[in-house]
Amino acid sequence: MFDLSAHTALVTGAGQGVGVGIARVLAHQGASVAVNDVALERAEAVAGELRRGGARAVAAGFDVTDPGAVTTGVAELETELGMPVDILVNNAGVPVGMTPAKFRDMEPGAWAQYVDLNLYGSLHCIHAVIDGMAERRWGRVIQISSGAGRSGLAFGVSLYGASKSAAEGFIRHLAQEVARRGITANSIALGLMDNAIPEVDADTADVLSGIARQVPVGRLGTPEDVGAAVAFVASDEASWLTGQTIDLNGGQTTH
Repeated sequence: MFDLSAHTALVTGAGQGVGVGIARVLAHQGASVAVNDVALERAEAVAGELRRGGARAVAAGFDVTDPGAVTTGVAELETELGMPVDILVNNAGVPVGMTPAKFRDMEPGAWAQYVDLNLYGSLHCIHAVIDGMAERRWGRVIQISSGAGRSGLAFGVSLYGASKSAAEGFIRHLAQEVARRGITANSIALGLMDNAIPEVDADTADVLSGIARQVPVGRLGTPEDVGAAVAFVASDEASWLTGQTIDLNGGQTTH
């Protein structure tokens, strides 16, 4: 089950964190993987690791917020792999240098980076691959989202959460538009991951640690947890699953 050996996946933001876990699991399931990251050296490191493990993988070092770079980058990686992208995982979602900040403390000039990455970045990547998926009558669009997209949080992620909400809303509409073309579109909303706490200041780390203690399964999520969920959603076995937001959070919130 969940055999992806006939497919090619583009995973954005896969040079670090959750994206690495997604790329690893998809490669393990047989997919050819294009590892995207705004930092080419990170993408190359992960793609090299996958190739050493026997996978077909290439690095794709483009900025998803630049529509021209996305169009060119997708064409180049498809040529290099010799296969079109039929699994898109929009994982890139944390702006460079992002730190928690409450809305009242933010200048308007800081708002756009969240929307540019989480909404427009996803739209650029979808637009670059969706016509090919429709022509071949098979495709998977998987949006990595966050619990912050639907649950209010007090530690300074309001713009991040709003941009995730926007992307989830778009995916629901896209799913309806392309369902008869053999394409599914779903979001996976993540809870607190085990790579989140070390990247924030001490006060925020205390807040996040408190949240972590409330996770019913008793631990934080891992990149491999996300990769496993993505592999299922990308598979033929999930062909009847579309237009949904799947909460992957250890039972922290339920809907």
